[in-house]
Amino acid sequence: MSKSKFLSIDSLSFQSIEEEADLIPLMTPEDEEEINRQELPETLPILPLRNTVLFPGVVIPITAGRDKSIKLIKDANNGSKLIGVVSQKDESIEDPSPKDINTLGTVAQILRVLKMPDGNTTVIIQGKKRFEVAEVLTEEPYLTATVREVEETRPEKDNEEFAAIIESIKDLALEIIKESPNIPSEASFAIKNIESNSFLVNFVSSNMSLSVAEKQEILGISDLKERALTTLKHMNTEYQKLELKQDIQSKVRSDMDQQQREYFLHQQMKTIQEELGGVSNEQDFEEMRKRAKKKKWDAKVKEHFTKELAKMQRMNPQVAEYSIQRNYLDLFLDLPWNEFSKDQFDLKRAQKILDRDHYGLEDVKRRIIEYLAVIKLRNDMKSPILCLYGPPGVGKTSLGKSVAEALGREYVRISLGGLRDEAEIRGHRKTYIGAMPGRIVQSLKKAGTSNPVFVLDEIDKLSSSHQGDPSSAMLEVLDPEQNTEFYDNFLEMGYDLSKVMFIATANSLGTIQPALRDRMEIINVTGYTIEEKVEIAKQHLLPKQITEHGLTKKDIKLGKKQLEKIVEGYTRESGVRGLEKQIAKMVRYAAKNIAMEEEYDIKISDEVVEEVLGPPRLERDKYENNDVAGVVTGLAWTSVGGDILFIESILSKGKGNLSITGNLGKVMKESATIAMEYIKANASQLGINPDVFDKYNVHIHVPEGATPKDGPSAGITMLTSLVSLFTQKKVKKSLAMTGEITLRGKVLPVGGIKEKILAAKRARIKEILLCADNKKDVEEIKPDYLKGLTFHYVNDMSQVLDLALTNEKVKNAKTL
Repeated sequence: MSKSKFLSIDSLSFQSIEEEADLIPLMTPEDEEEINRQELPETLPILPLRNTVLFPGVVIPITAGRDKSIKLIKDANNGSKLIGVVSQKDESIEDPSPKDINTLGTVAQILRVLKMPDGNTTVIIQGKKRFEVAEVLTEEPYLTATVREVEETRPEKDNEEFAAIIESIKDLALEIIKESPNIPSEASFAIKNIESNSFLVNFVSSNMSLSVAEKQEILGISDLKERALTTLKHMNTEYQKLELKQDIQSKVRSDMDQQQREYFLHQQMKTIQEELGGVSNEQDFEEMRKRAKKKKWDAKVKEHFTKELAKMQRMNPQVAEYSIQRNYLDLFLDLPWNEFSKDQFDLKRAQKILDRDHYGLEDVKRRIIEYLAVIKLRNDMKSPILCLYGPPGVGKTSLGKSVAEALGREYVRISLGGLRDEAEIRGHRKTYIGAMPGRIVQSLKKAGTSNPVFVLDEIDKLSSSHQGDPSSAMLEVLDPEQNTEFYDNFLEMGYDLSKVMFIATANSLGTIQPALRDRMEIINVTGYTIEEKVEIAKQHLLPKQITEHGLTKKDIKLGKKQLEKIVEGYTRESGVRGLEKQIAKMVRYAAKNIAMEEEYDIKISDEVVEEVLGPPRLERDKYENNDVAGVVTGLAWTSVGGDILFIESILSKGKGNLSITGNLGKVMKESATIAMEYIKANASQLGINPDVFDKYNVHIHVPEGATPKDGPSAGITMLTSLVSLFTQKKVKKSLAMTGEITLRGKVLPVGGIKEKILAAKRARIKEILLCADNKKDVEEIKPDYLKGLTFHYVNDMSQVLDLALTNEKVKNAKTL
């Protein structure tokens, strides 16, 4: 089968595929019936074709070069667009006479006439029905003749033999298209979409590699079944020729010896590279092979590297892919495959390093020592994945560095804050220009060992975008069951991360994906007490700042009292980052005086602290709640540690409306509503006149409105504030509280107890009121943190009010 005329129209440069499709309709049975009903005109202009035969239904392009043909096409296109198409008996005759043409032909309709750049006219025609020339009328300016229709005999619809012939034609046509390299695969779609049996036979006959005489013979067969059988015979012959041709080609193809072939190709490539670049890279390849012999690779990795090196040798050094392949192989050679540093399991030494670098944090250090002890006993144990969780500035990142020093491992840290591209973790595919491995693999290359201490900083601040979800990519990194074969897109190989000791840090667990959080061991790193901050400043922060500012210990002395003043008056945080900034200001004060050769007192006094840092900004009156009804101190947890907050309530004449302000969240507003409804329901037990609720509006406010606040832990604080307001009773001095309430009158436990207790101690609170279920949280806290504090544990709201309110009325108490 030759290249399909159905598809050869592509060469006519139509403007769009849609336009081309319009010009090549597939003949349907309905179209055939319509054509058969149409009557032929008595006379037709006759167009002789030299090298082809037109079949009914088939669309073909023809090029008209003869003057007669051009004149005929022009006249027909302006008229009925119908012409009679016949084939020449001898294609070499330039000007055929009536005796030089076949009398049997096909009526054709002109679909489109195109003027080609070379001056010829190309016309697209579609065959309609067969005809026979009865009598030639004229020869000038072109042939015209009277014609008569040639009837076609068709088998009955349920003729099984004919149906089998048609199916055979379709199947064999598809096989020929599949096996022949010259026929585009799109031709198979044309065959499959033909519905008309007659059109299928005509279409296949038109496109077979037959002579004009053979095609004319097929056209002349009036019995459709016989014509289909003849077509099938010719197709079988063509298919056998095609198979024979392929067999001959495969037999004569000589198989060159593999080593000779590779040597020949390498020599050719070497010559081409020298011609193009002037330099052969064989020396670089040899150096890579030497480095590869020293690597501790397993067989799979070694085989992959050898294959990729051979691929690089075949590349032209001038193309962009060459540099990517070079970087890829360099990464393979630089990665520490199966190279491990020897762990130092001297746990006493490790304890000393942790104590040296971090004051306090006893629970955290004990937990780390426990992990190191287990690794020492089980040398083959997969490294644990720790997550140090706590507010900023408490030393989470530096703990990882201390662990690395204690173990004698390399230390690697990557910051994940704001990372939103999954490729940063898994790497880019090599197909991209500028492709790189992920940061995990890059960091291992930098570390030089496969078992470093790897700190993943700010894991809670991973974000997602249209470029993927990095937190989901981290699941494989941080799963001990999966990370033995961590797949990097650039590396295209699994890399063993099971010996890496991952330590993640986070300020908040709420933003960490639950599946990711489940893979980590959470260690809570809470804030410091005032005493601990003073010791940290004395042992670590002050010496560090003195060194960084080019001073010595003799140039400035900050006493314990002054450090405590800085902690209390200028910082209110769980960590020590803000404290370090304030100490840096004091050290710069000394540095400025030394540089300007001015006299100053080396021993810093309270007055100098206030002169340098300004008046204390964070000293609040913590006891204002004792003299004003409706003001109560609550305890809150924030992302930077614990804090105290005031709940204020006030009455005004009105109709019993409740207003809540202070940038509060939905849960906190619901707590206020619950407290108000509980008071209304239990007014008689609380000694409150129920008429008050209809005569006064209640307004609840939480100061510092610019700070968003939410959560259920202010429930008992709001209840106490409202009861104090309605009864005009004083609230106990130096008392703070936290707990959730219910409409049944129950007090529920809340979280963040340690941070809240530290905040209370910083604010010099002496009594704390908690839910009884939170007692276990208090017992886990180091006793030193609890000195000077008294705890009251409650189960219901009546206990809260009995402990929080005194029987003493506030000054200028309102009569309600």
